[in-house]
Amino acid sequence: MENNRNFFITIALSVLILVLWQVFYMNPRVEAQREVARIEAERNQVAQEAVTPQAGGGAADIPGAAPSDSAASVPGAALGGPLGPTRDVALAASNRIAVDTPRLSGSINLVGGHIDDILLKDYRTTVEPNSPNIELLHPASMADGYYAEVGFVGSESTGEVPGPATVWSVEGEQTLTPATPVTLTYTNDKGLTFTRTIAVDNNYMFTVSDAVANAGSAPVTLSNYGRIARIGQPHTDGFFILHEGLIGVTGTEGLQEIKYSDLAEKRQIQPGKSQDGWIGVTDKYWAVAIVPSSAQPFQPRYAYFDDGRTRYQADFLTDPLVVEPGQSRTVETLVFAGAKETARIDAYQDERNIRQFDLLIDWGWFYFITKPMFYLIDFLFKMLGNFGLAILATTVVVKAIFFPLANKSYKSMANMKKVQPKLLEIREKYADDKMKQQQAMMELYKTEKINPLAGCWPILIQIPVFFALYKVLYVTIEMRHAPFFGWIRDLSAPDPTSLFNLFGLLPYDVPSFLMIGVWPIIMGITMFLQMRMNPTPPDPTQAMIFNWMPVIFTFMLATFPAGLVIYWAWNNTLSITQQGIIMKRQGAKIELWDNLVGLFKRKPKAAE
Repeated sequence: MENNRNFFITIALSVLILVLWQVFYMNPRVEAQREVARIEAERNQVAQEAVTPQAGGGAADIPGAAPSDSAASVPGAALGGPLGPTRDVALAASNRIAVDTPRLSGSINLVGGHIDDILLKDYRTTVEPNSPNIELLHPASMADGYYAEVGFVGSESTGEVPGPATVWSVEGEQTLTPATPVTLTYTNDKGLTFTRTIAVDNNYMFTVSDAVANAGSAPVTLSNYGRIARIGQPHTDGFFILHEGLIGVTGTEGLQEIKYSDLAEKRQIQPGKSQDGWIGVTDKYWAVAIVPSSAQPFQPRYAYFDDGRTRYQADFLTDPLVVEPGQSRTVETLVFAGAKETARIDAYQDERNIRQFDLLIDWGWFYFITKPMFYLIDFLFKMLGNFGLAILATTVVVKAIFFPLANKSYKSMANMKKVQPKLLEIREKYADDKMKQQQAMMELYKTEKINPLAGCWPILIQIPVFFALYKVLYVTIEMRHAPFFGWIRDLSAPDPTSLFNLFGLLPYDVPSFLMIGVWPIIMGITMFLQMRMNPTPPDPTQAMIFNWMPVIFTFMLATFPAGLVIYWAWNNTLSITQQGIIMKRQGAKIELWDNLVGLFKRKPKAAE
């Protein structure tokens, strides 16, 4: 029993250390970084407003890319022109074609063919139904410009080829819908005609098909490129459980996750060449990714620029394409811009044959637990119609799966209680000889056929399941703004109530560290009752730790997603019921009532 207690104490102290590190070190650090970024953004905004507007659209306005070993380079900067305007002003500054799908709205800039104005119709900034839609992509001239671009890199023999400054002409349809692709054209002075067809599906995938026709008398060689550029310092949660930054799956390297800070330090990261894969930029719930054609090998790259405007870029450059006189070549590039919905991402991976596209969602190290758990919750949600109920049902399923092992553990714990008097005798008999005490205890365990560590299995099983569920709640967009009942309107956010203003009855706000809501309190009570099912540890230090542990966990989990706290409270309730039934069947005494009564009994004073 002592080994069990020491094990539990070790787990509790480890968790406490992690929490204190997060609260007192990481959180202040993240807040400081956000404040510095905010001040820097304000300074940049002021400086940008003082910049004299320049004429955009010429190749001279585009600085060169970061150093590269290849002769041809992907453009590395946004278009020149006035910087820092509002969204409406930026959109009005160029000719555009509208984008209107069941799930997207916005426009495509005819200068450069930038996909730079995308709003998500199904998602809003808050749980309020009239809050603004999520603005995913922004024009390059804005302080937080964010866009995707496809183009070509040529040579003197090819003349001007489509790039960031190219002004495309529209043929036919002026609005891009799933039923009506749009066609853009551009002809240069060397007899090359570029015909770009942009299509979009009912969700988040754009298909950019570039046909290059050579009407000249000599073959031409050019390379296709694609890039996702993000201007300014993006906001991130700064939490170790989630990757936000540049991402890709290419070549033999597989998944590459690059933090903004790491890229700013290294300036450029260039994996090996690849024949397939994808690159992009990911946020917590949204992402923009570009999938090069698998018909031509390409060189992926992640780059950082700070020549006037801080920019992060994920790009690729294909091996040269040769277009013979009188012939044409077509290159197809996919651009994903939308929400990281699990079913949709998986479908794109299968339908479009995109290698490991499901890793666009950060399932983490426990991928083999996290993703199946999401599928289970999602399946139960479709049956029950509420993610909160799905979480409760998932807890029952997990309990059922591990029922035999848990039964074995609780039986062992019950047997441990039966031999508790003999253990106390051994401790008293060998109080001054720890070695003999341990030997005698192990001999007793062997005689009674008891495994002293068996009681730890329920905890060990619960830890990876707990973290997997935490990951699901934290990273999956399906949980975002998912309501439960009553005051829980978002299972991915903490319980919004607080004991310290009587759950909203008193008209004042409380500090964030005092936001101890109803569900964290319920969780703390169930944890307290579960711990009181066992005898009070004889050691005063252990007893004090066990007494305070539910309080510590109540404060700790108050900042966690409400769905996770609900899971923990329900899991504790099931564990109490299961343990009580097993102990009763084994004839072991249930200590709960005696322990609760003992809390209120007056302790006898020590004899003087």
